Amino acid sequence: MEKLRVGSIGLGGMGRHHTRAHKNLGMSEIVAFCDIIPERAEKMRDEYFPEAKVYTDYREMIEKENLDAVDIATPNYLHSPMAVFALEHGCHVFCEKPDAVSVEAAQKMKDAAEKAGKILMVMRNNRYYAPSVFMKKYIAEGKAGEIYAARCGWQRRRGIPGKGGWFTTKEQSGGGPLIDLGVHMIDLAIWAMGNPTPVAVSGCTYNKFADDNADSDSENAKFGDAMSEGTFDVEDLAMGFIRFDNGACLQIEFSWASNVGEEKRYVELRGTKAGFSWRSSDEIEVYGEECGVLTDLKPQLKSLDGHEANIAHFMDCILNGTEPDFVPQQGVNMIKILCAIYESAETGKEVLL
Repeated sequence: MEKLRVGSIGLGGMGRHHTRAHKNLGMSEIVAFCDIIPERAEKMRDEYFPEAKVYTDYREMIEKENLDAVDIATPNYLHSPMAVFALEHGCHVFCEKPDAVSVEAAQKMKDAAEKAGKILMVMRNNRYYAPSVFMKKYIAEGKAGEIYAARCGWQRRRGIPGKGGWFTTKEQSGGGPLIDLGVHMIDLAIWAMGNPTPVAVSGCTYNKFADDNADSDSENAKFGDAMSEGTFDVEDLAMGFIRFDNGACLQIEFSWASNVGEEKRYVELRGTKAGFSWRSSDEIEVYGEECGVLTDLKPQLKSLDGHEANIAHFMDCILNGTEPDFVPQQGVNMIKILCAIYESAETGKEVLL
């Protein structure tokens, strides 16, 4: 099978996940690695694709290598300029979430993809876990009825990533747990609901743990490089409410640090025939009624790696013309939601989209 020539940009925590996926899938060959710390790129090259070249400037890599696609796993503020540059130079683009740090930046990515006629896909790994696929199919078959309300969240007790580094610096990250974790669960909820269009949001954000020195209890806090004297000007808790054009609504809650019992992520959907409780990449429950009796369904499911499955879908779209299950407008809508929640938190008012 023909293998795609891929250039990988950003070899930090998520960059390793992406590289391992490319190696495992065998659908692509990473022919060039790019990172501002060359040692990281060299280490990744030596471990996974020994023949690849190493660059410190992504522009030089894209201009010199005959690439089919680039894979971006850099700090958030770099997603849009890197993706746009790659698209303008004839490359398909796969990018780590979030799509961008502003609506304008996300729109530039969408416009560049459409103009170039190339595929732009942003990581939505939670769509590919077995419980997510099960839930989507159950709803599509009409077994849940009308999905009219939902809740989702990702709560951590103490799990601030890269404290003092780019994760907690708004200019580089775009925000805290709302933009970091919210993309995951909000997308999963909206996708399962049939991608209704958001029309209004309201929200609150809080920064209460910038000076907290407790040890982390979350494996996910290992992402990013902490800086003891760095910046922490983003929220550590966000809560909000989203209304959609079909009358449905979605409550949200995301925290890096909060005095709760334990870390958990969840999506709950309420339908007229059945409801869902998505609890992890392997666990879901369905609540319904049969013959006048309330019934619960707990399917036994085991997922493959969601990141790997997402990247496989991206490459399948390029190689085989498969219809993408993510389109850039979904990314623009996501960033509209997140930015509007931040605006609502600042103004104390509901924001119309």
